[in-house]
Amino acid sequence: MAHPVFEGMGTSIFESMSRLAVEHNAVNLGQGFPEGLEPQEMIEAAMQALRHGSHQYPSMMGLPALRQAVAENSRRFFGLDVDWEQEVLITSGATEALANSFLALLETGNEVIILEPAYDSYAPMIRRAGAIPVPVRLTPPNWELPREQLRSAITKHTRAIVLNNPMNPTGKVFGREELAFLAELLVEHDLIAISDEVYDHLVFDGIHHISLFSFPDVRDRVVRIGSAGKSFSLTGWKVGYVTADNRLLRPISRAHQYVNFSTPPALQAAVAVGLAMPDDYFNALRERLEQRRNFLLGGLRAAGFKIADVSATYFAVADIGGNGFGDDDLAYSRRMTMEAGVATVPMSFFYENREVTTHIRFCFAKHLATLEDAVSRLALWSGKSRAEF
Repeated sequence: MAHPVFEGMGTSIFESMSRLAVEHNAVNLGQGFPEGLEPQEMIEAAMQALRHGSHQYPSMMGLPALRQAVAENSRRFFGLDVDWEQEVLITSGATEALANSFLALLETGNEVIILEPAYDSYAPMIRRAGAIPVPVRLTPPNWELPREQLRSAITKHTRAIVLNNPMNPTGKVFGREELAFLAELLVEHDLIAISDEVYDHLVFDGIHHISLFSFPDVRDRVVRIGSAGKSFSLTGWKVGYVTADNRLLRPISRAHQYVNFSTPPALQAAVAVGLAMPDDYFNALRERLEQRRNFLLGGLRAAGFKIADVSATYFAVADIGGNGFGDDDLAYSRRMTMEAGVATVPMSFFYENREVTTHIRFCFAKHLATLEDAVSRLALWSGKSRAEF
């Protein structure tokens, strides 16, 4: 028999919608993988490392060159002072980093606050670690931090808060005041924060990402998680990194030792090259994504979708409530895939109990030609559907 946490779980919504897209020859704006943004310098660096580097286990903690690059990139862009030898660990993707953190830092019966909508791996991994996920919901269209609800959710059993900043799927960037409030809660209630910051380089419109790790009073309470997959549009490489005070990093590294132990050294070497690339690379990436975001948002709005502004990530969220097709986001997404030929992801799957069923998520990190095709299909479908309705 399977463990109860996983026994009743099916295929992820991302995989199932992608399969449906293939089945109906649909444009896939559901799964969050980018198109045409990979830096060739990193691919070449990986090839060189494969040809001339080691093919054996690297250090469990990660290549020194990459750990140094993580620390330096954090200093250069986010003003963080990090000791690469004591405070940086390399993992096989951010999801492994999250799992290691939950396994290492949670005990049976602990409660962990999750800000919803949330990445779908958080709750099952927390539960498998023996802890209890406690959802606190952000509401559209502004997705502001619900301070009183958050404070009320804290009990004597609360151990941690999971923060995703910038936030998938909403594209929200938490501001300094919201982060300061979270920092106060951590100190007041003796909590830790597991801060999923994989989109830290994908923030638009001149907005600056601020890490909770940068607040001096809680620096030793925050586990900051980053992802080369997101920063360099190389999601299949699965290279992540953890930055934390050594008091927290030490048990996380022990969990990593028994979960995965190490990450392919050639990919680590290439990511070290990427993190050291000049500011021009990171600026150009943001500009290209802003262009794609603006195109998709304009096209969706012209097609009649109610869609909020987006400050970060790969994603835009549309409100389908009250549009005449019902408020079942899964049925709507499946219908859109089969009839319009455009796949998206229903937002209800970012809520553990699927209470919110009025929003869908689009990924704009695609070729402009892909987005143009999708917008054309949606405009045609939307006009036809409104006429029928």
